[in-house]
Amino acid sequence: MRLSECPVRTTIDVIEGKWKPIIINALKSRPLRFGQLRREVPEATKKVLTAQLRELEFAEVVFRKDFGNSQDHLSYALTTYGRTLVPILIHMAQWGATHKKRLAEKPVSPRRIAS
Repeated sequence: MRLSECPVRTTIDVIEGKWKPIIINALKSRPLRFGQLRREVPEATKKVLTAQLRELEFAEVVFRKDFGNSQDHLSYALTTYGRTLVPILIHMAQWGATHKKRLAEKPVSPRRIAS
C-alpha cells in the first residue's frame, strides 16, 4: 500500500501537530473562546495555536464563530464530524498511558528494538 493510500496516514495528517490533539480534547466538553483555549493550552504560542486552529477548521474538525473584530471575540467548537475524533483520541490516550507505564516498569533500549 502506498503511503498516500493509507487511511491511518490520512488520520494522522488531520491530527498531526503538537497541539491539535490537545485542542480537540479541550473542546470535547464545550465551545471555548480563544482566551479560554489559550489557558487550556498554555505552552502553545498565540501564533501556533491560531495556525493549528485554522488547520483544524480547514479539515472541518473545528467550527469558529466570530463575535467581533478581535481574537478574544472568537469561539471555537468541535463540529459533529470533529466529535468523531474524540473516541479515537481517548483510545490513543489510554494506549499512551499503558505504554508509558510499561516503559517505566521495563526500560527498553531503542537499539534493542531495532535489532
